[in-house]
Amino acid sequence: MQVQAPDWHHGRVIASTPEPPYTAVIFTSLRTDGDHGYAITSQRMLDLAAQQPGYLGVESARDGLGITVSYWSDDAAAAAWKQVADHLIAQEFGRTAWYVDYQVRVARVTRSYGPVGPR
Repeated sequence: MQVQAPDWHHGRVIASTPEPPYTAVIFTSLRTDGDHGYAITSQRMLDLAAQQPGYLGVESARDGLGITVSYWSDDAAAAAWKQVADHLIAQEFGRTAWYVDYQVRVARVTRSYGPVGPR
């Protein structure tokens, strides 16, 4: 059986995470019309996030309403990602060009379960 590389950008993978507890950053958004460099920057941010200390994984889906959940070892790792220089620039583009509205929520994951157990 051949294992395919994760397709994070198209939301086709459920993130593999350790046993809880860990931190989830939930980014819910409504996009503006047009790309305006969004697709390239979005992929760059996913790649950059994966290089950060404490990064555990990401899940993303968009069908009008977009929801991206990134998982971090703890609140400090999630807060550090928010301050990465390239991410700060992307956040500014988000506010000015890419999103009609958005909300960020940070939560502590205390349980995780599914048909194959926690991942």
